Amino acid sequence: MKLDCSKAQNLLGHVCKTIPKESLHIPGPDWVDRIFSQSDRNIRVLRSLNTLYNSGRLAGTGHLSILPVDQGIEHTAGASFAKNIQYFDPENIVKLAIEGGCNSVASTLGVLGIVARKYAHKIPFMLKFNHNELLTYPTKHDQILFASVKQAYEMGCVAVGATVYFGSPESSRQIMEVSRAFEMAHELGMATVLWCYLRNPAFKTKEMDYHEAADLTGQANHLGATIKADIVKQKLPENNGGFKALNFGKQTEAMYTTLCTNHPIDLTRYQVANGYMGRIGLINSGGASGDNDLSTAVETAVINKRAGGMGLISGRKAFQRPMNEGVQLLNAIQDVYLCKEITLA
Repeated sequence: MKLDCSKAQNLLGHVCKTIPKESLHIPGPDWVDRIFSQSDRNIRVLRSLNTLYNSGRLAGTGHLSILPVDQGIEHTAGASFAKNIQYFDPENIVKLAIEGGCNSVASTLGVLGIVARKYAHKIPFMLKFNHNELLTYPTKHDQILFASVKQAYEMGCVAVGATVYFGSPESSRQIMEVSRAFEMAHELGMATVLWCYLRNPAFKTKEMDYHEAADLTGQANHLGATIKADIVKQKLPENNGGFKALNFGKQTEAMYTTLCTNHPIDLTRYQVANGYMGRIGLINSGGASGDNDLSTAVETAVINKRAGGMGLISGRKAFQRPMNEGVQLLNAIQDVYLCKEITLA
């Protein structure tokens, strides 16, 4: 693991004095038995969740490391794979997830489908069934259905994933579509993962971009849990006070004082708390690739773990580099969750 020395003490020495760690449901080897065996999820879903949590290098820890590659649609294939053209070939995406020790590979209907017979029994598949396509002109931002839940089931997927752009004009339709799809996925025995993203131009002001505010992303997580996501994916919070600054929704001063500070671990803990105090596990996204990917990825994993999160889902940082370096980055993230010295704040 590599963590910037200037940040190590701030992150590793922090003690959370807002939402106490004793109130959280913490990932562990008994996660499915402790959390989901008490729920209304059927036996087949429990089996799928157990498969997900018992695969890869983090098997048996209750933590997750997922490789998501849907950028061929979400960010255009050329722009996404230009740095490493081998990932135009879907087989290399799956190979990276396997070699990298991931719990699961999450991708599109086409990517997973073209290699399903060869790999669906070797690593848990997660089909992302809706996407924001960028070929419409002028560009629009809307998550639309690209696949059905039945197609995920037929290719042997353990889980399905989807995105809702909370706060967008299209969010009501997306919530209803995904809720129905998640209901069917559970009926067929698959786990459900929701990308709980915010999307509204008004969330970005001259002073601040509140798309990654703890109060807004936390509420998005709560809505995701409400439509029965088993796991929620969220961007790491960068600030707070979106409801206050934009003067909408409902808020109380306690959200910004007793429940949260501006420390990144406290901001992330607020996200965790909104997922039913951790019952609906939080995985944070790894973000775009850059100059210090390894350090940034490890830092994000430390924040997520110490906040009470479940893991990391990192794509571009891993596949926009040679495969051996991508494997090293994924392993570095996983090492954070395997390190017993990194504990709950």
